[in-house]
Amino acid sequence: MQDFGQSAAWYRKAAEQGEAKAQNNLSLLYAKGRGIPQDFVLAYMWASLAASQNSEYAELRDLIAQKMTPQQVAEAQRLTREWKPKTSASP
Repeated sequence: MQDFGQSAAWYRKAAEQGEAKAQNNLSLLYAKGRGIPQDFVLAYMWASLAASQNSEYAELRDLIAQKMTPQQVAEAQRLTREWKPKTSASP
């Protein structure tokens, strides 16, 4: 049995540092509500960030957008524009 909550935590750590595959995987978890509450705005944001690095991920973003209101898409786009990667803390 897969622990989606633990997967989400690990994907988030990598996604926050700008890893496209982790951003895409975290987006999927948000879109499906697995291990974390379903949130299409955050799913879209993470998918957009992944797609900005690898166009193969754009399809997921577009599928998520179909489930959203125009206001949700606008909010997700704003979050995407404002997002900055977290850097690893130095010891």
